[in-house]
Amino acid sequence: MTEGVRGLEIPLRSVKLNGGLLGIKNELIRKEVIPYQWKVLNNEIPDMEPSNALENFRIAAGESEGKFMGIVFQDSDIAKWLEAVAYQLTSNPDRELEKLADSVIDLIAKAQEADAYLNTYFTIVEPDKKWSNLTECHELYCAGHMLEAAVAYYQATGKRKLLEVMIGFVELIDRKFGPEPGKVKGYPGHQEIELALMKLYRITGEERYRRLAKYFIDERGKEPYFFHQEWEKRGRKSHWTEGVSARPDLEYFQAQLPVREQEVAVGHSVRAIYMYSAMADLAGEDKSLLQTCQRLWKNITGKQMYITGGLGSSAQQESFSCDYDLPNDLAYTETCAAIALVFFAWRMFQLEQKGEYIDVLERALYNGVLSGISEDGKGFFYVNPLEVHPETCEKRPDHNHVKIRRQKWFGCACCPPNIARLLASIGQYIYAQNNDNKVFVNLYNNSSAEMRIAGQDISIKQITNYPWNGDIGITIDTEQEIEFTLALRLPGWCKKAWLKINRESVEIGELIKDGYLCIKRNWSRGDQVNLILDMPVERIYAHPKLRYNAGKVALQQGPLVYCLEEVDNGSNLAGIYLPSDSELTVKYRWDLLGGVNVISGNALRVDESSCSGALYSTEDYHYKEFRITAIPYFAWSNRESGEMSVWINKK
Repeated sequence: MTEGVRGLEIPLRSVKLNGGLLGIKNELIRKEVIPYQWKVLNNEIPDMEPSNALENFRIAAGESEGKFMGIVFQDSDIAKWLEAVAYQLTSNPDRELEKLADSVIDLIAKAQEADAYLNTYFTIVEPDKKWSNLTECHELYCAGHMLEAAVAYYQATGKRKLLEVMIGFVELIDRKFGPEPGKVKGYPGHQEIELALMKLYRITGEERYRRLAKYFIDERGKEPYFFHQEWEKRGRKSHWTEGVSARPDLEYFQAQLPVREQEVAVGHSVRAIYMYSAMADLAGEDKSLLQTCQRLWKNITGKQMYITGGLGSSAQQESFSCDYDLPNDLAYTETCAAIALVFFAWRMFQLEQKGEYIDVLERALYNGVLSGISEDGKGFFYVNPLEVHPETCEKRPDHNHVKIRRQKWFGCACCPPNIARLLASIGQYIYAQNNDNKVFVNLYNNSSAEMRIAGQDISIKQITNYPWNGDIGITIDTEQEIEFTLALRLPGWCKKAWLKINRESVEIGELIKDGYLCIKRNWSRGDQVNLILDMPVERIYAHPKLRYNAGKVALQQGPLVYCLEEVDNGSNLAGIYLPSDSELTVKYRWDLLGGVNVISGNALRVDESSCSGALYSTEDYHYKEFRITAIPYFAWSNRESGEMSVWINKK
C-alpha cells in the first residue's frame, strides 16, 4: 500500500482468527463455501440451473463453443469468487487453491479483447453494443468487481497478471468516460466501480484512478440526465423487455439529484449503499461530501434500517421506500444490502473513529449478513424477512420473494459470492490503527493481530466467547515498554461494563470517548486487559411511527437479535404474547445449530380451543401459559420449515 493513501486498516495477513463465531464462519468459507461455489460456477451441482459463468469465459477466450448463458452481469460471480479466494490465500496459504485461481486468471486474460475490453456478454452476444446501455447492462459494475478481485489477489500473492489485465481495462474506461471533450459524460447504472477504483488508487498512488472515481460520483444526477439521454439514443428500448420501455426512474438509480443534494436514501438499496461507500472513500478531502455521507447515514440508520441491520424494505425494485416503512413479512432486505452496510459503516469509521459506526457494522454483520448463509454453507437467502408464514408465502404473489428455506443458488446470484468475500475478509474489520499511536479493537472474537507502533512490533491477542458472553481478555506483547492508546469499543447496547488492567480494577467513566474506552499508558510485554460487557437479554421497542411493530417487542442479547421459530414454539406465532414482567433466561446450547445461546421465558398464547371458532366475535381471547424458546435470528431455517417471527406481541 502506498504511504499517504493508507487508511486505518491493519492488513488482513496480520490478523489471525482463532475460533469464535466469526472464526467458525471464516473457516466455513474456506472449507465448504469456496469449493461449493467453484462447483456451481462449473455447472457441477445436480438439480440446479447452470451458472455457466466459467463457460462464458471459455467461449469468450475461444477455448469453447456455445452460447452465453446467464444474466448480463454473470461475470461478477467469478470476480467475487476470486476475491474470496484471495482473502483466504492471504490468511491461509494453499498451493492447490492458488493454482486453481491462477488458471481462472489465465482464462480471464485470454478472454480480454485486444483493446483491453473485458465482458463476456458483450464479447459473445452484442459486440456492437458495448457502452450503449450503462443504465441496465452493468459493464462498469462487472469491471468494478473484477478490479476488486485483482487488487485482492495482488495483495494476497504478489502476482500482477489479473491486476495488469484490469489496469488495462481501467485505462480504456478512463479514455472513454470523463468531463473532457470527446468523452462520454456517463456513469454506471449499478454503482461498484467507484469503490474498486479507490482500492486501485490506494495500492498504486495513481491520482487518475481517484479522479475517475470522483468523476463518476460528481457527474451523477446532473442535468441533462444521462440515463434519459441514453434511453432516447437506443430507441427507448430496454435490455430486459421487448418493445418500447418506460423512461428510467432516476430515483431507482440515485441519479435524480447531484449526490451532494440528496437528503434521504432512495432507490435500489445495494446500489445506494455501494455509492455511499465510495462517497465516504472520497470524503476525506471533501467536506461537502462528508456532510452528505453523515446526512445519509443518519437517515438510513435512524429511519430506514431494520433491527437486523437489513436495508431495502420493498420488493418493488429491491428498494428503500420511505421513513419508518419497515414491514416484517414483506421485507426485502437483500443480503447484499447488509453487506454493503458493513462496507459503508467501515468507511465512515475511517473518516470518524466513532463507535456508532462499528455498532451498526456489527448489527448488520451478525444478523443481516450471517442470516444469508446456512449452517453448512450450501444454502443462501437473497431475501431476509423478519416474519414468515409459509402458506402465505406460497399463495400470495406479493410474498413470492420470501423463501422459507435457503436456496442452493440463484439465477441472479449476487449474494452467495458476496457473502463469501466478506466473511473471508472479516479479519480486517476487527482491529484498526491510526497515526496517533491509537489501536482500536472494534470487534470481539478470538483472534490476534500484529502491528507496528513507533518503530516497534507489537501484538494483541483476544480470548473471548463473544457474542455468547461479554467476557473479553486481551494480552499485549511488546519488544520493550511503549506508550500507545488501546481503544476498546464499548457497544451502544452495553449499559454496564467493568475493566481491569493487570488484575487492577479501573474506573471507566473518564476513559469513554466516542464509544471507545481509550486507555493510554506505557504497555509492557504480558500486560493483560479484562473487559466485561454486561449482556442481559433486552427487550427492544420500535419507534412509534414504525406502525408494523406497534404493541410488539423484540429480544436482543449483545449484538444478536433473536427470533421465534415454529419448530420450538408451535404454529401461529402471532398468538404468542410476552408479558413485560416475564423473566428471560439464557442458556448456551452446544448441541444446537453449531452452538448458540437460547433465550427462554414464560409467556402466554391464545387458547384457540376456548374460542367460538367464528371469524369475528365479541368474545375476548383466553390465554394459557406457555414457555417461549428464542434462537439467534441468523440461525433460523436450519431445521424444520415453519413460521418465524422476530417481533413478539407485548402483553
